Amino acid sequence: MTTKGIGRLVQVGIAKETTRGTAVSSASYWNPWNDLTLDEKKEFATDAQAYGIIEDNVNLTQIKKWAQGSLTGNFLDQSSGLLLYSLFGGYAVGTHSGESAVYDHTFSIGESAQHQSLTFFLHDPLSAVDYSYANGVVEKLELNIALKKFIEFTATLKSQSGVAQSSFTPSTTSENRFVPQYLAAKFALNYAGLQGTLTCTGTAASTIHVTGCSINPQTNLKVGMGVSGTNIPVGATVAKIVSATAYDLSVATTGAIGTQTFTPVSIALKSAKITINANVEDQDVLGNLSPADFLNKEFSVEATMEAIYQNESDFKTQFMGPTPLAIRLDIKNTDVTLGTSTNPELYIDMPKCTIQEFGRPFKLKDLVYQTIKVKASYSVPDTLLAKMVLTNTVSSY
Repeated sequence: MTTKGIGRLVQVGIAKETTRGTAVSSASYWNPWNDLTLDEKKEFATDAQAYGIIEDNVNLTQIKKWAQGSLTGNFLDQSSGLLLYSLFGGYAVGTHSGESAVYDHTFSIGESAQHQSLTFFLHDPLSAVDYSYANGVVEKLELNIALKKFIEFTATLKSQSGVAQSSFTPSTTSENRFVPQYLAAKFALNYAGLQGTLTCTGTAASTIHVTGCSINPQTNLKVGMGVSGTNIPVGATVAKIVSATAYDLSVATTGAIGTQTFTPVSIALKSAKITINANVEDQDVLGNLSPADFLNKEFSVEATMEAIYQNESDFKTQFMGPTPLAIRLDIKNTDVTLGTSTNPELYIDMPKCTIQEFGRPFKLKDLVYQTIKVKASYSVPDTLLAKMVLTNTVSSY
């Protein structure tokens, strides 16, 4: 008796390859999925010469074969790290501060055409034949954050053609998920402001007016940024940019101030979508039916975000400038504790983003929302276009 048409019985796995293009024997993770395509692909040369007939060809000859598809699922705090490793290429791991068995995995852009290769695994009870796919790469990753849904990813995949294997015995790892209420979206005008390390000196005494700033507020401060320092009340923010040497606080100081430290603006979003693209190209070579490799050409990051419209200082001011924004989208599962006091977390930093599109449609009997589309650029001072940091209990990928 055969099993017919029950797609949810199919399972997909991933593992890091030690030798590029050489399949490993078993999956490190078997990934639950919402949508899965991993198809064999072929190209053919057509013999369309004139044979004294009107038929369009007399033969098709196979000239290329590979596999490609996509994997959509809920973003999980452990297995998703391998997808990020393959996509970004650069990787470092360290113990999370104050913990002994919790780790921060930093995925940065590897300045190479070859990023980490994976082996994909397909357990297919429908056909009773399982397959492994060597030299797998993640070409593109989309991260979707929407209300009332798990945070979801879609990974575009490529690999060598599948090789039949003995039946796998998948075992799914227990992992932590992320939901939209965990998101904190933070914005500043530079990376120091985004990280909370931006400081300046200035003068104010029992007033909201800060003068004699050692940095230019017009190019360093964003309305809504948090401000702390001696005699500055807790919760104070930047209320107004006055000049190249002055700004106003949201609340008067309680005495003379000196050094101020700034933290980024938090803006509540309705939705967000991040698209990370490694622009993979097949390395087709003579003497081989399959691509010799899958190589990334250039790396790009774009994002779309929607928020309720509150004022022009959130986004429109930077769009009209145009003034780049430093952006951090931070997703922390505060319902789960790792180690003594750490939470599963994923955040992406983009220190230099330009708002390419700004929309604010007005609708009768509806709230006014604003939508922005941003593109990340490489920040020369910060030597960074984008990075992602994943915190979990995996010691290394």
